Amino acid sequence: MAIEAIFGLSFVFLFFTNSEATTFTITNNCPYTIWPATLTGSGTPLSSTGFELPSHASLTITALPPWSGRVWARTGCTTDSSGKFSCATADCASGQVQCNGAGGIPPGSLAEFYIAPNSGKDFYDISLVDGFNLPVSVTPQGGNGVAGECQSTSCSADVNKVCPPELADYGEGGVIIGCKSACVALAQPQYCCTGEFGTPEKCPPTSYSLIFKNQCPQAYSYPYDDKTSTFTCSGGANYLITFCP
Repeated sequence: MAIEAIFGLSFVFLFFTNSEATTFTITNNCPYTIWPATLTGSGTPLSSTGFELPSHASLTITALPPWSGRVWARTGCTTDSSGKFSCATADCASGQVQCNGAGGIPPGSLAEFYIAPNSGKDFYDISLVDGFNLPVSVTPQGGNGVAGECQSTSCSADVNKVCPPELADYGEGGVIIGCKSACVALAQPQYCCTGEFGTPEKCPPTSYSLIFKNQCPQAYSYPYDDKTSTFTCSGGANYLITFCP
């Protein structure tokens, strides 16, 4: 049940043959190689937790519902003389291309999913709560949701271009390669919505979260940014995840 690759080069990982399985087709539209990664929150782990994806290539991974988890992409990855693998952004610190159950180190743009069993209602979003490293979009393929469901969501802007210095993650030559959230960079409860700020009423948007929201209105910019950032799709959709859409 794999989705056709959009570009000429396609890698396919077939893990489940169940007719109710959901496929994630991950496409790299960036002009350079990226290293996507996956983390399972609940359900059967996916067949791959990390892989190399050249520019204009796609790879399809299959999940068996119910499943929840996230997909992100690492950049600037290299292997040193000892064989240790590491990345400039969103590294999972496993020392390998496979993340093996580890999450990405912020900042990193996340595509998050809950895939319902029996073609029920899926939930999905793009999260910049921990920060941004790459533009990303999620597009349902199929599904028969009611009006308002099964919409694409995207963070297509380059937030790094407007990232303030106190949030910036710098690479070689002083180039900004990622933009941390205020929670990650400053570790203060008013930005993390913790402690006395642990409710939506007491943790409104801040000037920092609005930087992300103004660039990517459909993405989560801070923990309580639900109303404009959570999307649903019923009817057993598959999902296209595109980096640099």
